[in-house]
Amino acid sequence: MDSVLAFIDSIDAFLAGLGDSLSDLILPIGTMVSRIVLPILAVLVVVRCGLSLIRSKSEPETWAWLGLGDGVRLPVNHWENIIGRGKGADIALPMPEISRTHAALIRNEEGGWQLIDIAHKGNLLVNEEPVEGRRELQEGDVISVAGSELVLAEITAEEDEQQRATRTVPGKHIRPSRTLILLSAFIIVMACQLALAQSETGHSFTILGAFALLLVIMWATWLISRSLRRTGFEIETMAFFLSSLGLAVIASGAPSELMKQTACIGVGVVGFFVLGWILRDMKRIKILRWPAAGAALALLAWVLIFGESIYGAKNWVEIFDYSLQPSELVKVLFIFAGAATLDRLFARRNLYSFIILSAAIVGALALMSDFGTALIFFATYLVIAYLRSGDLATVALSVAGAVGAVVLVLTVKPYIAERFATWGHAWEFAATGGFQQTRAMSALASGGFLGMGGGEGWLKTIPAADTDLVFAFVAEEWGLIIAGTALAALVIVALFAVKCAGNARSSYFVIAACGTATLLLFQTMLNVGGSLDLLPLTGVTFPFVSNGGTSMVACWCLLAFLKAADTRQNASFALKQRSWIKKQQQKSAAKAAPQGGGAQ
Repeated sequence: MDSVLAFIDSIDAFLAGLGDSLSDLILPIGTMVSRIVLPILAVLVVVRCGLSLIRSKSEPETWAWLGLGDGVRLPVNHWENIIGRGKGADIALPMPEISRTHAALIRNEEGGWQLIDIAHKGNLLVNEEPVEGRRELQEGDVISVAGSELVLAEITAEEDEQQRATRTVPGKHIRPSRTLILLSAFIIVMACQLALAQSETGHSFTILGAFALLLVIMWATWLISRSLRRTGFEIETMAFFLSSLGLAVIASGAPSELMKQTACIGVGVVGFFVLGWILRDMKRIKILRWPAAGAALALLAWVLIFGESIYGAKNWVEIFDYSLQPSELVKVLFIFAGAATLDRLFARRNLYSFIILSAAIVGALALMSDFGTALIFFATYLVIAYLRSGDLATVALSVAGAVGAVVLVLTVKPYIAERFATWGHAWEFAATGGFQQTRAMSALASGGFLGMGGGEGWLKTIPAADTDLVFAFVAEEWGLIIAGTALAALVIVALFAVKCAGNARSSYFVIAACGTATLLLFQTMLNVGGSLDLLPLTGVTFPFVSNGGTSMVACWCLLAFLKAADTRQNASFALKQRSWIKKQQQKSAAKAAPQGGGAQ
């Protein structure tokens, strides 16, 4: 028996030695190949998505007409429209008797229209009757704006069909499926290289399994999108590219957490679809807005009472041995509750409610000593507040109040001032306050354009490198080219959201998308700038790439707001197709029609 066991042990030792020899032989070759192939694939993926997004036409949709007489018609291109003489008015009537923002023409959930008096000058009439507050409209109604008459007419079925036939459909010239094939190749090469690099640690199968699961999630998302007859997939492709980099960071620095992070990607994708479904219906949005605000405050109160401090910030809670960061989820709830439809923008009390919500959230984060996240919320608040009010005075007053709050914080908590003292002088405090920044800059320099190879870097040994220093982490192991494409992916998606804002159906989608773009870009700027000593180190994450399950889920959910701003034909599942809307209108009209007794 002993001889048999000894023989088995000798076989195991031989196989282990053979495996080590093969690893020593294959790893350098695999690393060299990946350093050349991966940057090319990364650039191709981001460039293809970027060209498809930026070059795509931002085409308006016509939902109704306003006739001026003599065959002249003004198109109604949004669900919410300002009528006035101002250049920014959706329906411009350049006459001195008309206010810059005189009235609002708004489409309701059932497809009907209503007129709201904004100027309150008594010269807004419908069928020669004064409008007091708001008035429901019917097709053929005559709207008189300070003597200028407009006749409301719905778009005909033929006009609607012609419009849908002429609008550009995404994915026609740059096929999303081909981009996904390139991204799949990128993921497979990256996974194989990391598995070879981590063969001695015993995590190779975990790495291969995690990346294989990512591929399954990615292609399943694509198939679901196609089943919904949606052809635009660039935003999701960018997010999966960034998520794959996030898994690569964890595979190198904390491989035992790979499966948890991959599962969080799956949860995030589910949240992305669920939030997209909610955003399809403005009535649902209006119903859930206040519960979302309440949930945001409840989450932060929960953290204040039961939270744990990690790295000096009390922003973590533990559930079933899993640590969560609720402030990440609050980002989604904040934008959901903060964005507003046009009819809510007329009442100042609605803006005041948003200011109170924002102050409560930022104040709670300050009490947790999570000043980086508080700064992100404040920047997002400024953009949303300006879009909601159009008032620079409100923004200036908010900034003045924030400056006073910062002075108070620096007085009460002097250790925060020490971080600012280190900013820009990291090399002078290389052993103390500038420890992380100096190591991050050294790692970035050592990586060069092509990187050292996955798992071959040393920055992973520095505390919080896979969260706070992740840009330098990626640049060291995968090269500055791939790190740069990660930045470019977020910038392109944000710019596309802003580009689409001009033709968005509702002001809600404009505000939500611009707020999300601000949040993601500002957070990225803080992460990258802080790690390279260009800004104070605040400890915030790099969206989609930093290690953190809650952050990953929140980033995917935020993507739904950007997707809802995409008004291209058949692009966004978060927006109902016009053909579906027309069918619902026909059903509503059929139900409203008299039943029985009519001509057969």
